Amino acid sequence: MFIIGGIQKSTLIDYPQKIASVVFTQGCNFRCGYCHNPELLSASKTYGITTTDEYIAFLKTRLGKLDGVVITGGEPTLQSGLYEFIYKIKNLGFSVKLDTNGTNPDILNKLIRNNLLDYIAMDIKAPLRKYTQITNVNVSIKDIKNSIKIIIKSNIEHEFRTTVIKSQISPEDIIEIGKIINGAQRYYLQKFIPSKILDINLLNEKTYTDQELQNICNNLKKYINNAEYR
Repeated sequence: MFIIGGIQKSTLIDYPQKIASVVFTQGCNFRCGYCHNPELLSASKTYGITTTDEYIAFLKTRLGKLDGVVITGGEPTLQSGLYEFIYKIKNLGFSVKLDTNGTNPDILNKLIRNNLLDYIAMDIKAPLRKYTQITNVNVSIKDIKNSIKIIIKSNIEHEFRTTVIKSQISPEDIIEIGKIINGAQRYYLQKFIPSKILDINLLNEKTYTDQELQNICNNLKKYINNAEYR
């Protein structure tokens, strides 16, 4: 099964240096308060606007116009049909970028081993000791660590990223994350934007200033050469 919660026909910003389409999968195993796609969290509510067959048919009309496909969520690795879906996309000649929270390292490993991924973006929600606090669920830290290791050791382009709310994640926490992902290709600090989010109690929360974020990024460079904020 592969439940599509929505699609974006084209984007210039979600896949570095490529024109891509975005597929949003339905269902997530985290409940982060700042989640900006809360309508995708429940696997039982289908907001799908197309089937996988319809989406593949759409891609066939975009040959030569799109470079790749971004599969995001929700959490795509919860979808039992993920492997088959990506296989069909790759057979059409498109590059595939996968967004994941890293809770399914075995699936990541399988996709990588079979050359089905061209770019991986993994969200690092917090330093490991704070994961349950930020995600509001019990998390297997072993799985998170394994996913990080798999991604860094792969020959695939990748990035890690953390959404930053000042009251939740301190500069010291971010440096701690930097140590965990030491050697990663890229690490992005993402400004928290108080708009459509899961927990409306966070709407008054703040992120760091540009200067504060730049200072943190400068301190991260001893662990990750390419550390930036956006």
